Amino acid sequence: MIEPHAPAPPRCPPSWTAPARLPVRPGTGRFLVLVCVFVCAACGLVYELELVAFASYLMGDSVTQASVVLSVMVFAMGIGSLGAKRLRWHAAAGFGAIETALALIGGCSAMALYAVFAWTGGWGGLWGEGPRCLLVAFSLAIGLLIGAEVPLLMELIQRIRHQDAGGAVADLFAADYVGALVGGLAFPFLLLPVLGQLTGALLTGTVNVVAGGALVLGLFRRDLTRRARWTLLLVGLAVLGVLASAAALADEFERAARHAVYGKDVRVAEQTDVQEVVLAGGTDGKPLDLFLDGRLRVGGRDERRYHDALVHPAMSGGRHARVLILGGGDGLAAREVLRHGAVRRVDVVELDPGLVRLARHDPGLAAANGHAYADPRVHVTYADALGWLRGARPSAYDVVIADLPDPGITASTKLYSQEFYGLARRVLAPGGRLVVHAGSVTTRPRAFWTVAATLRAAGFAGSAYRVLGHDTGFPAGPDRSAGTPGTPHDWAFLLASPGAVPPPLRLIPGPPHILTQAELTADARAAERTRIDGLPASTLVHPRY
Repeated sequence: MIEPHAPAPPRCPPSWTAPARLPVRPGTGRFLVLVCVFVCAACGLVYELELVAFASYLMGDSVTQASVVLSVMVFAMGIGSLGAKRLRWHAAAGFGAIETALALIGGCSAMALYAVFAWTGGWGGLWGEGPRCLLVAFSLAIGLLIGAEVPLLMELIQRIRHQDAGGAVADLFAADYVGALVGGLAFPFLLLPVLGQLTGALLTGTVNVVAGGALVLGLFRRDLTRRARWTLLLVGLAVLGVLASAAALADEFERAARHAVYGKDVRVAEQTDVQEVVLAGGTDGKPLDLFLDGRLRVGGRDERRYHDALVHPAMSGGRHARVLILGGGDGLAAREVLRHGAVRRVDVVELDPGLVRLARHDPGLAAANGHAYADPRVHVTYADALGWLRGARPSAYDVVIADLPDPGITASTKLYSQEFYGLARRVLAPGGRLVVHAGSVTTRPRAFWTVAATLRAAGFAGSAYRVLGHDTGFPAGPDRSAGTPGTPHDWAFLLASPGAVPPPLRLIPGPPHILTQAELTADARAAERTRIDGLPASTLVHPRY
C-alpha cells in the first residue's frame, strides 16, 4: 500500500515500458538494425566525400575545401544529435523521415552543385558567393540528418532488447565505423571510376532510402499508425522516382552542363584513372582546348605562345641533346623540343596514361602535337615526377622542362618544393637548365615569387619572364579569374641553372618562333617589376602556395 504523501513511482520512458512489436525474434531484429546502421554509415560517408571531391574539382585547393565541408558537417552532426532527442518517442517514424530526406538531399547534391556551377558562370560568376553558400548549405543539411540518425537508432535498438548503455553504444558504433570504412573505400575505387560523381551519388541515395524504408516499414511497421506507414511509403517511392529519373537523365544532363562550362565544341570527355580530360575543338579548323580536371591547360591559338615560351629559351642556352619533360603528357612541349635538330633523346615522365593515349590517337590532339609520340627519340614513362626523380641517374639531362599544373593546386604543391628542385638539380648535367611553368605572375605574384625563392634555396639561379595570352576566344573555363573573360591572362616562367649566375634569356635561330627576342626581353622586364623579395622557400612539410 502506498502512503498518501509518498511520491509517485517514476514513469519509465515509453521505449522501456513498450517494447517494439517485431515480426521476427529480438536477436534477428537487433541484427537487422545493425545492418541498417552499417548501410547508412556507408552512405553518409559517400555524401561527405562527394561534396569534398566536387568542391575540390570546381574550386581547387582540396585541403581548404575538405576542411570546410568536413568541419561544417561535424558541427551539424552535433546539432542534429541534440535535435533528435525530440523524436525519441516516435523513433521509427522519425528515422524513416530522416533517411528519406537524407537520400533526396545527399543523392541530388552533386547534380545540384554541378548545375549551379555550369549555368551561373562558375564560382565567381553571376551569383558571386551563391554556389559556395550552396556547398555549405548541403554540408550543413547532410550533417544535421546524419547526426540525427545515431540517437534514433540507439532508441530502436533499446526498444528491441534493453541492455546497458555501454554495450549498446559499442555495438552501434562498431557497425557505424565499419560502414564508414566500406563507404570510404567504395567512393574512390568503385563509385567514382565506374559510375562517376553524379550517378554514384544518386545510387547512394537510392540505397539509403531503400535501407531506411525497409527497416521502418518492415521491422517496425507495427509501431506505426496506418497513416504514418502510408505516408512514409508514398514519400519514399516519390524520392525513389526522383532519384531514378535523375539517374536516367544523368548522361544528358552532364553533356548539357559540360557544354555550358567548356563551350559547344566538346568532342572528348573522359575520366581516366588520374583526372578528367576534356577536349574541345581541334578539328574542322577550330582551335583546340584541353581541360584537365576542369582547368584549362591548352587554350586556342595561344597554345603556341605558351609552349614557345616554355621550351625555346631553355633549349637555346647551351647543349640540348638530352631533354627531360616532367608532365607534358599532351605532347605539345615534346613537339617544340623536337624542332631542335641536335636533340637525341626526349624522356617524358607523365602520371596519366590516358592523357598520353589521347595525345597519340585523338585526331585533334595528335595533329596539334605534330605526332610527337611517333618520333623514335621520344620515350614515355608513366610515373609520379617526384618519385621518378628519386631514382633517376645523376647528370643525365641537358635540359629539364617542368610542364606541371599550377603551384596553387594542392595536389601539385610537392612538385614546386625545395626537395623536388633538389632532385631536378641532381639529374642536370654541368651547364644544364631547368625551366618551370609557375602560374600567373599577374594574378598570383606571391605564388610565382615563392617558386623563385624555392629554386634559390635548392641551389638554382633563375631568370623570370612571362608571356601574355592574346586569344580572347577561350571558352569560359572553371579556372578563369572571377568576373573576367578569357583565361589565363599570362603564363609566367623561371629559367634556372645550378649556381649563382642566372642563365641568359635568348632565342637561337633555327626553329620558327612565335616569340621574338625583343618580346622575350620585354616580358622578362615586366615580370621583374612584380618581384616580391624575402619570401621563404616551400618544402614538403611546409608548403607555402
